[in-house]
Amino acid sequence: MYVLQCGGLQKYLNEQGFHIVGYGCTTYIGNSGELDELVTAVISENDIVAAAVLSGNLNFEGRGHPLTRVDIDFNKKPIVVGKDGKDVYFKDIWSSTEEIAEVVQSSLLPNMFKSTYEAITKGNAMWNHLSVPIAKLYSWDPNSTYIHEPPYFKNMTMDPPRPNGVKDANCLLNFGDSITTDHISPAGSIHKDRLPSILSSMGLIARTSTLMGVVRLKIDINMLEWTLLPWLEPSTKAEALEIGLRKAQCCWQGVKAVIAKSFERIHRSNLVGMGIVPLYFKSGEDADTLGLTGHERYTIDLPIRPGNIFFLLSVL
Repeated sequence: MYVLQCGGLQKYLNEQGFHIVGYGCTTYIGNSGELDELVTAVISENDIVAAAVLSGNLNFEGRGHPLTRVDIDFNKKPIVVGKDGKDVYFKDIWSSTEEIAEVVQSSLLPNMFKSTYEAITKGNAMWNHLSVPIAKLYSWDPNSTYIHEPPYFKNMTMDPPRPNGVKDANCLLNFGDSITTDHISPAGSIHKDRLPSILSSMGLIARTSTLMGVVRLKIDINMLEWTLLPWLEPSTKAEALEIGLRKAQCCWQGVKAVIAKSFERIHRSNLVGMGIVPLYFKSGEDADTLGLTGHERYTIDLPIRPGNIFFLLSVL
């Protein structure tokens, strides 16, 4: 915000309709609130392919709003058609690296950080007046619908064990392009007409703005019974797979690695943060060129370093 205002950029963004309405993650995955009920009804009842436009840095399904389904590749598609009838692309108006660096250098000043941190305990009265117990350790609430004590640190020693390698692992799912961590473990808002059994069992049925990204922090939400969450209650394995792919509502557990042609940075970081190894195909190769069908077995030696040739593949 400081850079935008001090650099003189915010006034031009305001003219385009991009006002500052929040910070951090406010503008996506439902954090900014629900759409008007009439708009929601029209989209749902008429199966409209809707798009959301926001000044965020995450451009994929569900992050603007769960009811929006349009992804736009601004490297290939125009942002507008000019008065002369010609397509205008971001590359035509985007600032150069040098121009951006100049604005940052002149606008991002030490006093901004100093003044902010000096008043960091004064800006939010509600936060400052929260009742907090005096204790060395956090007091976990067993009745919380949002977060429970995770089991990861129980019996942990000062010398953590070496990571186990992966031997003769099956391919759980063989996807096409543009699969994100949001499809695997959704973070958007939970609608009142979706997953009613989860909401009612957790006492969240009336909280229409509850986010899956918050609820999934509760460890038992992400615990699996076989390969899918037990609350999906499929009657057969085939139905279970179909539910997972169609609704993109399942949270997977036990996955050790993901192999892809490329990763968007934030999704790669998310995988690493959950202990899942992101692995790349060699340049010019992918599942199709290698003839991979998903019926192979994979062996991965851990730990690995960037650039390592990592796995042995056996075909059944």
